[in-house]
Amino acid sequence: MSGSLPFYQKHHRHYDRGYRSKETESKLSQYQSSSRYAAGSSTSRSRGLSVSSHSGLDENRLSPIPKRAKPTYLAVDRENQIIGYVVPIFRGSQEFATGLSGTQESRVRDTAAYMARRDMFTSGLEMERSEQISRKEVMRESAERISQNKRIHEHEEHFKRMNEDSLMHAPEFVIKPRSHTVWEKQCVRLHCTVSGWPDPRVVWYKNNVAVDPLANPGKYKVESRYNVHSLEINRCDFDDTAQYRVSAMNSKGELSAFASVVVKRFKGEVDEFLPAPRQGPVSEYGITFQTHIVDKFGVSFGREGETMSLGCTVVIYPALHRYQPEVQWYRDDVLLSPSKWHHMHWSGDRATLTFTHLNKEDEGLYTLRVTTKSGYETYSAYVFVRDADAEVEGAPGAPLDVRCLDANKDYIIVTWKQPAVDGGNSILGYFVDRCEIGTTHWIQCNDTPVKFARFPVTGLVEGRSYIFRVRAVNKSGMSHPSRVSEPVAAMDPADRARMRGTSAPWTGQIIVTEEEPAEGVVPGQPLELQVTEATKNYVVLSWKPPGEKGLEGVMYYVEKCVSGTDSWQRVNTEIPVKSPRFALFDLAEGKSYRFRVRCCNSAGVGEPSDPTEATTVGDKLDIPSAPGKVVPTRNTDTSVVVSWEASRDAKELIGYYIEGSIVGSQVWEPCNNKPVNATRFICHGLITGEKYVFRVRAVNAAGLSQFSQESEPVEVKAAIASPAPPYGITVLECVRDSMVLAWKQPTFIGGADITGYFVDYREIIDGVPGKWHEANIKAVSERAYRVSDLKENRKYQFQVRAANMAGVGIPSLPSDTFLCEEWTIAVPGPPHDLQIRDVRNDSLVLLWKPPVYQGRNPVNGYYVDIKEADAPEEAWRGVNNKATETTYIKIQNLKEGESYVFRVRAQNKAGVGKTSDVTEPVPALTKPGTKEIVVDVDDNGVISLNFECGDLIPDSKFVWSKNYEEITDPSRLTIETKGNKSKAVFNTPAEEDIGIYSCLVTHTDGASASYTLSEEELKRLLEISHDHKFPIIPLKSELAVELLEKGRVRFWLQAEKMSANGKVDYVFNDNVLSQGEKYKMNFDKNTGVIEMIMESLTPADEGTFTFQLQDGKATNQSSLVLIGEVFKGLQKESEFQRKEWFRKQGPHFIEYLSYEVTPECCVILKCKVGNMKKETSALWYKDGHQIKADEHLGFTEGVLKLEIAQRDSPAATADFADDVIRRRLKITTKDSGVYEVVLKDDRGKDTSTLNLTNQSFKDLMNEVFSFIANSSTPLKITSTDEGIRLYTFVSYYNDLLQVTWHYKDSAIAFSDRIKSGVVGEQLWLQIKEPTEKDMGKYAIEFNDGKGGLRRSVELSGQAFDDAFAEFKRLKAAAIAERSRARVAGGLPDVVTIQEGKALNLTCNISGDPVPEVTWLKNDREITSDDHCILKFESGKFASFTITGVNTSDSGKYSILVKNKYGTESGDFTLEVTEGTPDLGVTSYWTDAEGNVVFGPNTPKERMKTTVTGTKMEKRKKSISKSLPVEKVEGNKESKSKKLEVQKDVEKVAVDAAAEPKASESEQTEVVKAEIDPEDASERLEPEAEASPETQPEITE
Repeated sequence: MSGSLPFYQKHHRHYDRGYRSKETESKLSQYQSSSRYAAGSSTSRSRGLSVSSHSGLDENRLSPIPKRAKPTYLAVDRENQIIGYVVPIFRGSQEFATGLSGTQESRVRDTAAYMARRDMFTSGLEMERSEQISRKEVMRESAERISQNKRIHEHEEHFKRMNEDSLMHAPEFVIKPRSHTVWEKQCVRLHCTVSGWPDPRVVWYKNNVAVDPLANPGKYKVESRYNVHSLEINRCDFDDTAQYRVSAMNSKGELSAFASVVVKRFKGEVDEFLPAPRQGPVSEYGITFQTHIVDKFGVSFGREGETMSLGCTVVIYPALHRYQPEVQWYRDDVLLSPSKWHHMHWSGDRATLTFTHLNKEDEGLYTLRVTTKSGYETYSAYVFVRDADAEVEGAPGAPLDVRCLDANKDYIIVTWKQPAVDGGNSILGYFVDRCEIGTTHWIQCNDTPVKFARFPVTGLVEGRSYIFRVRAVNKSGMSHPSRVSEPVAAMDPADRARMRGTSAPWTGQIIVTEEEPAEGVVPGQPLELQVTEATKNYVVLSWKPPGEKGLEGVMYYVEKCVSGTDSWQRVNTEIPVKSPRFALFDLAEGKSYRFRVRCCNSAGVGEPSDPTEATTVGDKLDIPSAPGKVVPTRNTDTSVVVSWEASRDAKELIGYYIEGSIVGSQVWEPCNNKPVNATRFICHGLITGEKYVFRVRAVNAAGLSQFSQESEPVEVKAAIASPAPPYGITVLECVRDSMVLAWKQPTFIGGADITGYFVDYREIIDGVPGKWHEANIKAVSERAYRVSDLKENRKYQFQVRAANMAGVGIPSLPSDTFLCEEWTIAVPGPPHDLQIRDVRNDSLVLLWKPPVYQGRNPVNGYYVDIKEADAPEEAWRGVNNKATETTYIKIQNLKEGESYVFRVRAQNKAGVGKTSDVTEPVPALTKPGTKEIVVDVDDNGVISLNFECGDLIPDSKFVWSKNYEEITDPSRLTIETKGNKSKAVFNTPAEEDIGIYSCLVTHTDGASASYTLSEEELKRLLEISHDHKFPIIPLKSELAVELLEKGRVRFWLQAEKMSANGKVDYVFNDNVLSQGEKYKMNFDKNTGVIEMIMESLTPADEGTFTFQLQDGKATNQSSLVLIGEVFKGLQKESEFQRKEWFRKQGPHFIEYLSYEVTPECCVILKCKVGNMKKETSALWYKDGHQIKADEHLGFTEGVLKLEIAQRDSPAATADFADDVIRRRLKITTKDSGVYEVVLKDDRGKDTSTLNLTNQSFKDLMNEVFSFIANSSTPLKITSTDEGIRLYTFVSYYNDLLQVTWHYKDSAIAFSDRIKSGVVGEQLWLQIKEPTEKDMGKYAIEFNDGKGGLRRSVELSGQAFDDAFAEFKRLKAAAIAERSRARVAGGLPDVVTIQEGKALNLTCNISGDPVPEVTWLKNDREITSDDHCILKFESGKFASFTITGVNTSDSGKYSILVKNKYGTESGDFTLEVTEGTPDLGVTSYWTDAEGNVVFGPNTPKERMKTTVTGTKMEKRKKSISKSLPVEKVEGNKESKSKKLEVQKDVEKVAVDAAAEPKASESEQTEVVKAEIDPEDASERLEPEAEASPETQPEITE
């Protein structure tokens, strides 16, 4: 431990050399030795900085004996600017002890003898063994070591002088309170800011009388926080108009400031020129914030160790983005800060305080304070924390509030508060545990329990920090440990104060210098020595430092002396104490001691103080006496206010514990678990309606007092107070010497019914009021009263007081001044006493009393006016257009949440009178928990009205009314009330009971409801009552009959409910039936089903069947009449079901034979069969001839099918792969007939027949036709070279299908010009050579035997023009195509011939007019000569002849034919080979198809021709090139071009079909083109553009 230092010494190594280690001392000695020669200048330099002094550095250097100057500790730079402070190293003064000069002293310090002497002084043991140093020298050495304390003190005093606020001075008002003028019922807040040191005590006075907030709870609120003091006056009235004074006082003086408060009252209507009453403080930014705390937390109860959260929703208006109010939480008016025990959270609109681990220290009154620029709002509620369950039954509760009262370097005094719960046995004492910070190991500090709630903990390590906890123990066991204390360090209080002391601003440097000590002065006597604590374990002394202060640090020696002797013994012989407080231990209990204290410093030891009085070692503090009389007072439904007399002569009182017990239970429960300092406490969490007694005991550190006497029992219910004053005094009638007054009920009735009112009046003479006189000595119950014995034409004012069982309340404000003169107006006076009942979201009921003054004629009706509460006067509107004769009205169609006000006017024959007073604003809202009146009819038929209320208090009553007049006559209704429910029972319901019944609950927030008993409702209730008096067993179903399998007959009914004692009689034609073979009876009492089963019906069973039921006094019966046709039908059906049952024992039909037409127009016969097996066979017959047999069927239940659709022929069946033919299914009349299916096996057989002849077959075909018609496409228009064609497509076509074409809704008569037909599935109508007469609406009608289906198209307008233009174009194109020049027969592609041979080619030419023929060679025209002979004969045949072929004739040859309709060409390639000349001539020509034909003299071996293509392809190519296809959508051109392409394609298809030897593929193409011209054109076009295949090659 020699090498380590406590944490607080590391920063102040200069403070006490005795604390230094050997290593530190060695280094310091070396430093002093090396700087020996510069002792004079060592104080002037430190790290390059100068230290200022009053004497100056130069003077110190020149003088051999430097003058002592007042030291300064400020570090300055060369410009004399303060940059930090200097920590001086105190060297001490040996001048007075050794008699040496400064130089000699310096030399002595360097010697080992001096170091040894100094080390001996720092150790107490070495000091005692030293015989060479006198006692005076030792004390001076000790004073040298501790004299730094004085320097530190001077350092603090220096900074106190620098900070003026820290000096003691008289109070000063930084901000004085200002005067206020407010309106009545507003709140006002006076505040001021006071400075002063010590902190001044502030008291508020009203007219020089001190303001006591406790004497007027809720009226005044005094706060003092952070030198800001405020007085808040709630709901100001006239009495609050006064001069207020605030007085601030401390030890330096007293100062007062004054402010006036003037309270003004509204009188009548507010003058528009007067300033409006100020509603609240206005912020400096021009915005007034309105703060509302809603969704509040209530009184809360928790248990130790639990978590709890308190929260409130805060609404601030206006809501400004990012505006952050100041949210603070207080416990018992002490501001809370975040800690590990509780966390604060603000979410923007909700403030939350969360307890992470509840302890009894957390019990108290919690206040949420929300502060804005415009003021603040607070809300408070109490939190109770109960003890956690003890680990051992009967163990006491945990102690609480563990604190460290006095901490020194070798002891710490720990204090705590005793728990309220002792577990049923007295607490034997307490154990104190400690734990060093940084560890988790707890050490018990005392071996035996201590009873005193203070304990000095010793054996601590100086400089280390500790936490403490306390446990209580009784004979049952140990309690839970308390909450741990705050950490505290074991160190001298002076060191701790110095570490917490004020310092100069940190500059980043600590400048260590050495300074010459000041000349020492021996201190005087300590002052005011006294024993502050005395227990059997320790005694604590305290004193004040001497009045005169030496320049050296002052320390103290404590001495003791046994009383009666004069032998003083020093207690702290080793080291004197630094702080003026000291604890003495190890004193003999029971002995008396006296104590005294001496001061010491480096200059010496002073004289002792005056000794204390004799103090006997023992517990000086006594247990307090029991509190005085305990008085409980009613507060709320769950709380009671308990007050008591304080304990007499109680010292160091901590507080009081209150316990409560239900009368007669003898079980006491603590009301608080944390001592309260006041003599008044509100005990919450009590049971409403129970009676409690209370007792109190006091507590201090010595222990708990005896319990006080038990209080008187008090019932837990809301407190009763005198009512508030009435208001709204008006005059209802005035005659010569009397006036009738009316007023409104007080807003607060004091928790008890108002027993009456007292009226006072006074006369007003020339504006001066006289004395008040009582108008009535006996209280009046009504809110209207006639004041008599007045003087006519005099003016009067009135006031009214309300009274209840608590007493008479304060009087109301004086009324307006009324003139006593007789009313002579003809119209009635104002109605009065307006009341609101049955408030709901959309309706309410308004009641009133008739006017006292009727006018000249009786009142015959009333008008009710309504307006929104905040609407102007012009918004008044009538509720009823016709006057109502009743004094009540139900107002409906209100807007939910809107507030309304009402007034009433009475009328007579003379007219409508004055309006009544306006009601208070009423919001149209249904209060939570509101119930309605429920009508009930009990089992005995008694009719009653029932009402329930959940907001009752013990004094609440249910008041029943009829037509809103209280029911007092019990002859019609009997009222029964129990708890929160009330019942009004009708004695003998009759017509005179018709009316509106209502129930009002007193002492609630208007809980009421009404029920209208109309004539119809009364009739309904009487019927229900009769049914209850004479009960009938209810039936779910009447007696019914049904057939079961095998034809059995079941009679049954079902009752709603019958008991086990119920019975049934079965009656037929007045004869009771019994169980037997014919009748089987069954009664299931669980389900209420009653049944009787008969095997079959015979003619003898015709009649009436009855079931008679009886269950106690309840009866019922149900009958079923079975006679005549009804009986015969039932009997026939029974026989049929019997036969059916036997039929179904073998194979049978579940669904008989029927047909189905599929979407593909196939006709299928089908039937569903059941109960099949492998041996069962199904035979199909038509007209008696078997057509199919189904055997070895592999299912038990399934469907048999037969398709009867027939095809054209066996050939058609063979060609079934063709898609076109596959769609041409045909059903003919040959398929009509009678179809039959027979099922049979060894169990029997069953037959099903279907007749498909005559009309049935027609119906079948019509269904087929219907499918075909629905598959038809919309009617379209196309053009051909012959005319215009209308067409539609169907999915399937049948030759029996009947269609009719219509033109302008008339059937078309067909001719050579207009024809119809069918191509595949296309149905068309062709109009040849159309004209404008053919324009109109065309339609095709499909006949399906029902409504048919019609498709139509309009051939007119643009549609006709486009089609007609397309027809003209196609017709012209067809003519041009037939007359165009063409090469009818083709030429070979390649001709190979030997040189010398003759070549002859001939081809057919057609065209009108006759075409011109041109021959080309290698694209150059050639002419006929002797070598190449070109001929064109008869306009049909063109020949090409070369008489002798040579190699120069090789090349490409072409023939070009041309007329006005077109041009066509044909070409071939001639290849000449070398060879032996042949005498023969080789001739080539082509037939009409373009095939090459050899001449007759061509050798057979040379007749090898490979033809892989025909000129047909080229012809197609030329056609396709002349007819390009352009697809342009969205315009008329595209339509015409499309028709043109379709026409051309059709023409190509016709021409191709005309060829004698067209290939199969071309035939198929033709067929497809005929079916779908568009598809054909798309297929032909790419084929025409494809590259030609290898042309014919001819070789010899």
